Amino acid sequence: MSTPTELRYLHGLGNELASEALPGALPTEQNSPQQCPYGLYAEQLSGTAFTVPRHVNRRSWLYRIRPSAMHQPFARIGNGRLVSDFSAAEASPNQLRWSPLPLPSEPTDFLQGLVTMAGNAHIAIHLYAANQSMGRRAFYNADAQMLIVPQQGRLRVVTEFGRIDAEPQEIVLIPRGIRFRVELPDGEARGYVCENFGADLRLPDLGVIGSNGLAAARHFEIPVAWYEDVEGEHELIARFSGNLWHARMDHSPFDVVAWQGNHLPCKYDLRRYNTIGSISHDHPDPSIFLVLGAPSAVPGVDTLDFVIFPPRTLAMAHTFRPPWFHRNIASEFMGLIHGVYDAKAEGFSPGGCSLHNSFTGHGPDAQTFETASTRNIDAPDYIKDTMAFMFETPTPLIPTPYALQSPQLQRDYAQCWHGLKKHFNPDRK
Repeated sequence: MSTPTELRYLHGLGNELASEALPGALPTEQNSPQQCPYGLYAEQLSGTAFTVPRHVNRRSWLYRIRPSAMHQPFARIGNGRLVSDFSAAEASPNQLRWSPLPLPSEPTDFLQGLVTMAGNAHIAIHLYAANQSMGRRAFYNADAQMLIVPQQGRLRVVTEFGRIDAEPQEIVLIPRGIRFRVELPDGEARGYVCENFGADLRLPDLGVIGSNGLAAARHFEIPVAWYEDVEGEHELIARFSGNLWHARMDHSPFDVVAWQGNHLPCKYDLRRYNTIGSISHDHPDPSIFLVLGAPSAVPGVDTLDFVIFPPRTLAMAHTFRPPWFHRNIASEFMGLIHGVYDAKAEGFSPGGCSLHNSFTGHGPDAQTFETASTRNIDAPDYIKDTMAFMFETPTPLIPTPYALQSPQLQRDYAQCWHGLKKHFNPDRK
């Protein structure tokens, strides 16, 4: 087993990179030589169609101890609380909000701790709460790219390409087909997961912003090669065509000694985001907070947007500074990683979430509105110690029966707007 003393990372989202855990493990002249160094097997992992344009083509070469085909036949297992068929409930125009998911009292690993909250044809949104590492269980998703957003507790995500350590306010992106397991250094963990069924998430074009701003490709960290040569019984679990399947293996699937390519797992520290905002007046649209988007066939319309609301300075004059009341064509699923969200005075806690579907009216609660409408704004506001995010999608999100029946559902959530007062007076401008 390779045992580096520390985790190291390569840098650059979408770049062609390479790494080896043993010197000379990477072939030097061709990707699949007649004989690989160290007696390894060459295996190509293709994350996109072979013929897509070069700039979006994703594939990696893996040089491993055994081919990934070496496992027993797959058999269907129960899906637990994972849902892929959203026909059991209806999309609702009601504002919905949930308190944080409680941590489990029984031994529960990352996969067992997943519960689906909502979804549509483009994405599925899950929460996780776990108190046990996956041990000799590995998982891969053939249906979707997975965006993991830790909220409480660190994760060590062991992948075929190496190990990723992530803490709250960092995100982990696992491409389709890559095998991984999740270990819990702190013993407990909770957070959010979004399955992206569309095109791979990528950095948005900056347009008139120019060459700098938002998330930088160089800040995405790729693990260096690491392998374990461990024999003995292991379990491989696949998310395939909406269901879970499992197969037995007699060795660890994390036996890749070297790799090269651009179909890679990565992490990104949200605290490195370069926030753009107004320095004159008005509250800009949240598209200025876009970290990653999954483009559709319609220019300018993504099937999934991942947007954050990080610490920032609000300096707009003569302006209502919190997010205004709004109705959007996009459906918004929001979570809070850390601190307080500036548009809600109470009820929205770290680990909680909310859903506002297409054209459902929402915005600041009554207390926030009254305060923001009357306070002195001659000086800037410094929004500190916070990190909220949204998964946005162009079609309605359908909550699952679990979500609608959950004890965490705040059934009085809509009351937060009922205290808004009527200020209209036709005789006073």
